[in-house]
Amino acid sequence: MIGKLNHVGIATPSIDESVTLYRDVLGCDSITERFALPEQGVWVCFVNLPNAQIELIEPYGDDSPIHGFLAKNPKGGQHHVCFEVPDILAARDEMRAKGAIVLGTGEPRIGAHGVPVIFIHPKNMGGVLVELMATPVGAH
Repeated sequence: MIGKLNHVGIATPSIDESVTLYRDVLGCDSITERFALPEQGVWVCFVNLPNAQIELIEPYGDDSPIHGFLAKNPKGGQHHVCFEVPDILAARDEMRAKGAIVLGTGEPRIGAHGVPVIFIHPKNMGGVLVELMATPVGAH
C-alpha cells in the first residue's frame, strides 16, 4: 500500500534555529522559506534532501497541537513520518479495516504539500505517528 518515504516531520520550538543546524552544521543548501498552515496550527519549512525531505514544524498560535509535543520534548524531535499512497481514501479505509485509528474525523485534509493527508495513531504504528499523503501530481 505505501509508496516512498516523503518526509520526516521534526517538531521544533524555532524553525530559524533548526534551519541554521541543517544549513550550517549538516551542509544542506536547499531549504524552503517557512510558511503558515493556520488550519493545522503550524509553521512549516522543508529541508530538501536527495531522497526525501525533512519537514520542520513550529507551533502557530495558542491552539497548535505541536505545543503538547514540545511540552514533553522542549528541544523538539521527530514528530512523524510520512509515506505517499496512490489513493488516500483507499488507504484510510484499509487502515480502518485493519483496526488502525485514523486521527480526527478521518476525512483527509490538505497538508503542507497541497495534497490530502491523514494521520494514523502511534499506538497502531509501533509508537510512531504516521502521516499518509496522496502522491503529489507529477511525482514518480
